[in-house]
Amino acid sequence: MNHDERNLKMLKKLLFIIIIIGFWSTSCKINYSFTGASISPEVKTVSVQYFPNMARLVNPNLSQVFTESLKELFLSQTNLNLVNNVGDLNFEGEITYYDTKPIAIQGNETAALNRLTIKIKVRFSNALDPEKDFATTFSRYADYESSKNLNDVEEDLVLEIIEQINDDIFNKSVANW
Repeated sequence: MNHDERNLKMLKKLLFIIIIIGFWSTSCKINYSFTGASISPEVKTVSVQYFPNMARLVNPNLSQVFTESLKELFLSQTNLNLVNNVGDLNFEGEITYYDTKPIAIQGNETAALNRLTIKIKVRFSNALDPEKDFATTFSRYADYESSKNLNDVEEDLVLEIIEQINDDIFNKSVANW
């Protein structure tokens, strides 16, 4: 067997292996994601309803910022299509708590830190797998120095807290952690 015949034989074996791998990978349904999301291939759409702010203290931008950031998270981390009506996966709820309180009281009875806390009640429904439905209140906080005015740090703190809450919602609804 000359060199060209060996190369042709090796090429045929390689092509056969590639074809087998191709058939195997298309026949198996494996949902793998770098985000940890495990979403059934039948799920095609997601909807995020507007989350009104029902808290005693109201940040006028919080409802819009939270709602849009949750939509953006699902658009960027999944292949789902966002719909305005009720999707295969649906999120709705309300902001129930928004407050700042002093913590870390020092010897002179002044606070070294203040804590901004946000709580959001989320009702999740999965039209294709109702056993995964839940209604949960997600709560997160961020601390800031009491020497700073809340107005000066509020926007950054709110974004930080919203990101954490969104991660919690994402993980509870579609990730198998």
